[in-house]
Amino acid sequence: MKKGIINSVKLTSLSVIGFLSMACQGNDEPIAPVIVQPPVETLPVEETPEEISYLLPDIDLNHWKVTLPIGNPTEVYPPEILNYGESDLLKPFMYNDSLDGSLVFYTYPGASTANSSYSRSELRELLDPSDLSKNWTFDQGGRMRGTLALDEISKESDGDFHRTIVMQIHGRLSNEQKDLIGAKDNNAPPILKIYWYKGFVRVKSKYLKNKNATLEELLQTDAWGDDEGFNFDEYIGFDQFTLEVKVSTGKMEIILNDNESYVIENEDMKKWGVFENYFKAGNYLSTKDEGAFARVKYYELEVQH
Repeated sequence: MKKGIINSVKLTSLSVIGFLSMACQGNDEPIAPVIVQPPVETLPVEETPEEISYLLPDIDLNHWKVTLPIGNPTEVYPPEILNYGESDLLKPFMYNDSLDGSLVFYTYPGASTANSSYSRSELRELLDPSDLSKNWTFDQGGRMRGTLALDEISKESDGDFHRTIVMQIHGRLSNEQKDLIGAKDNNAPPILKIYWYKGFVRVKSKYLKNKNATLEELLQTDAWGDDEGFNFDEYIGFDQFTLEVKVSTGKMEIILNDNESYVIENEDMKKWGVFENYFKAGNYLSTKDEGAFARVKYYELEVQH
């Protein structure tokens, strides 16, 4: 008798029914079919992308204009300045860094104002955006507070960083004072300049050269000289820091990081009270070196009177 031959059957992805014949003690019932299921394909789980949050600076620009280092130079007032994020004119010099919530001021040596040699991307306070002749005096007082950082700045040929002015109080002749001394414009000296200087905050002010000067004499720009300046002790480098400037009759106080305070209170400050004033904030680069630049970031800025 020939031996039975069992052919092998290759299983496919479809169900396969195998029938086997065998003797089972006289029972000829067939064995139940074996069903093989195809493998179940596991699909990769899609990861949900993390939400990206965008930060904006806490700065109200309704009472500021900005000066840019282009044109003759160029100034932008409200309401146009409010749309700086969509302005092709402003975006190269004034824009948001939405990752850290800052308003960036970028500048380089370019166009300057009539009474300056240096360029800036800098805000100028406007009590009334429609009338530059409305300003404030020391007797009326004022306060400016800002949180800012020097993001990047070029270096001099000797390797030291350039310097830039980040806050100012600028004087202004009233129209009557301008006519009194026959001035060509309303310009008066800045009574306060606050620099980022080699990683420190440096303060510069003015003194009256002739303590007995008449009103007409002290209204002249050359009646006032530069003081020796003052450097705060704290090294701030490229970190965020807070500056606060408080002004009252015959007095200026500058406060760094709510910690160090520098006060100027003397007869010269009292005599300065004849001038009108306005606050400035931003990036006023104090060099004309080729290739120089600076970026200053403001996170918060507020003014009170």
